[in-house]
Amino acid sequence: MILKVVFLLVSLFTVGSALMVVTHKNLFSSALFLVASFFGVAALYVLLEAEFLAVAQVLIYVGAIATLIIFAIMLTRGMMSGRTSPRNDQAAWAGLASVVLGLVLLYVVVFRVQWPVVEKPVPPDTIEQLGRALVGRYVVPFEVASVLLLAALVGAVLIAREKEV
Repeated sequence: MILKVVFLLVSLFTVGSALMVVTHKNLFSSALFLVASFFGVAALYVLLEAEFLAVAQVLIYVGAIATLIIFAIMLTRGMMSGRTSPRNDQAAWAGLASVVLGLVLLYVVVFRVQWPVVEKPVPPDTIEQLGRALVGRYVVPFEVASVLLLAALVGAVLIAREKEV
C-alpha cells in the first residue's frame, strides 16, 4: 500500500514537472523543471527496482543533457536579457496537435494493444551484459552519439558567442 502511495506521489511530481516544462513562459525555468522531471523518472526507476537505469538517468540526463541545455540557454544572451522573446507564437497549434496525438495514443493503448503480464526472473548479471554490449556490439553507435553531443556543444558555443568587430 505504501509503495502505491509513493508511486502515485512520484508520478504526480514527474508529470507536474513535465507539464511545467511545456507551459512555463520563462525558458530557463522550463529547463529547471526539465531537470526536476528527469529526477522524477529516476525515482520511478528506483521504484521499479532498476537501480542501474536510475543512476544512468541521473548521470546522463540530469548531469549531462540538462546541463548542456541550461548552458545553451545561458549562452544565448539575447534570450536571457529580454532582447528576444522566448515565447512561441504557435502555441495553439502545438496544443491542438498534442491533444490529437494524445487521443490517438490513448485509443491505441486502451483498445488495440493486449498487454500480457508475465513474470520472468531477472538475470543476475544484467549490468555485466549491458557493459559487454556497450564495448562490443554497440561501441560504434555509442561513440557516434558521444561525438554528436560534443559537436552540438561546440556548435552552441560558436553560435552563442558574441561577434568580434
